[in-house]
Amino acid sequence: MKKAGLVILLLIGLVLIFDKIIMPFYISQGSVKVVPDVLNMDFEAASLRLSQVGLEAVKSYDVKYFPRIDSNIILSQMPEAGTEVKPGRKVYLVVNKREKPAFPMPDFVGREEFDARQIAYRMEMEVQDIQGSTVARPEWDGRVVSQSIPAQTIVKPGTSISLAIGRYEAPVQETQKITVPNVLGKSLAQAQQLIAEAGLSMGKVTTEYSALLVPNTVISQRPGVGSLVSAGQPVELTVVIMAE
Repeated sequence: MKKAGLVILLLIGLVLIFDKIIMPFYISQGSVKVVPDVLNMDFEAASLRLSQVGLEAVKSYDVKYFPRIDSNIILSQMPEAGTEVKPGRKVYLVVNKREKPAFPMPDFVGREEFDARQIAYRMEMEVQDIQGSTVARPEWDGRVVSQSIPAQTIVKPGTSISLAIGRYEAPVQETQKITVPNVLGKSLAQAQQLIAEAGLSMGKVTTEYSALLVPNTVISQRPGVGSLVSAGQPVELTVVIMAE
């Protein structure tokens, strides 16, 4: 029993000596390195930082692709920062997946232009061209009516696409046309009454001398008889006056 106790005490003593004397001396002599934090650094800078403390950088790639993150930026490291390791230890630095994965082209038709642009941006596509396309229904105004690459086509990030956006224009209400009445051979007073009743207005009145026709008779009108004109259109007349 005494021998067993002595052995236990001896082991405890050796552990204390190793922990309090040998390990601190080992560490103080540079035999253990502390892994620096290189997260979010680019690989070259991180590799240099590790080599400065006697460690070796090894690049590895994440199994998942992260959009809009440079493929040279450190996403994680193993061992983690602050870990004590032996000199020359390899530190694995994980960067973004090397190749951007392909994906099916989304269906933009029916989406508002702003939403379509946001989707294209998130999927790292470039909206190369926007064209207006007249639509008959107001609910399609400002929405995508067609796209240059059909939906579900397999494409890669960076693909350029053109979109046609609906532009609704309300139909112009056609003004009701009025038929110009026949006032030829009428007196000026009769002609004025007929023109007013038709919803037209009197235009310039020109006179001509004639010894054969009844004075104050309309011999010419402009626009001509039966012409279709807008309401309020002036009608110009030529009437006969007596020769002096």
